[in-house]
Amino acid sequence: MDMDYTATQSGFTQYPKLRMRNTSKDRTDPSQLFDDTSAAPGVEPAGFPGQGVGAMGYPGQTLLSDPMSNLAMAYGSSLASQGKDLVDKNLDRFLPISKLKYYFAVDTVYVGKKLGLLVFPYMHQNWEVSYQQDTPVAPRFDINAPDLYIPAMGFITYILVSGLALGTQNRFTPEILGMQASSALVWLIMEVLAILLSLYLVTVNTDLTTIDLVAFSGYKYVGMIVGVVAGLLFGRMGYYLTLLWCCISIFIFMIRTLRLKLLSEAAAQGVLVHGARNQLRMYLTMSIAAAQPIFMYWLTYHLVG
Repeated sequence: MDMDYTATQSGFTQYPKLRMRNTSKDRTDPSQLFDDTSAAPGVEPAGFPGQGVGAMGYPGQTLLSDPMSNLAMAYGSSLASQGKDLVDKNLDRFLPISKLKYYFAVDTVYVGKKLGLLVFPYMHQNWEVSYQQDTPVAPRFDINAPDLYIPAMGFITYILVSGLALGTQNRFTPEILGMQASSALVWLIMEVLAILLSLYLVTVNTDLTTIDLVAFSGYKYVGMIVGVVAGLLFGRMGYYLTLLWCCISIFIFMIRTLRLKLLSEAAAQGVLVHGARNQLRMYLTMSIAAAQPIFMYWLTYHLVG
């Protein structure tokens, strides 16, 4: 403690002034411009004693620890799971995703043999689909099994070849190419719907599915592509000759394939067809086969100049 003496008229009067030692004033470095206000390590910050970052926690910790929030989250998860199962069930009813894998189970050998069969079906003898425990084998093991790979790739290739043919004639525009693709798709859908309606009216009990009909109706794109390419290379005469060959080939292919699906066992074995119902089935088979060349010409004749 320091003593301060002030001179007055009555003498010396003592006024004590207290100043604590070891304060910041005493510790201040003369060369330091600002005071060091940082706390020493291990000292809690002022203002909120006992409440550090660990005590505050995270903003969502209180929400997650609430029982009502946990119950709501569990209920929401259960509802989402039930909705997913319902969507998968209804989707599989109208579009059997699991069955589509069968139609794309192909390999390079199958694709090559099937393309040869579509263009040259005259020497093929056995047209029956092979089964294994009442289940048809995958297309890569049986050339007679229908697939969706060739129709899908054929449709895409047909659109590309159509754009090429239109470009060689200076008639290519994105709008025309879009109309070409839409027209081909609409005709395919109408053809499949017409076949389904005909099967219903004739009351044919067959194992043909809608996907089978899409596959068989899509095989005509192979002949259409061959015809358009021949027209680009050899002119109209090459187009007509090639398309005629492909039309006859697809007609024979459809007759020999569908007769095992639509006609009776006797008709499939080549026995004379008897009865009005079998005759209707025979006419329906020939009508489906005859419609393929008509669509092939209708969708390609304007592409060859």
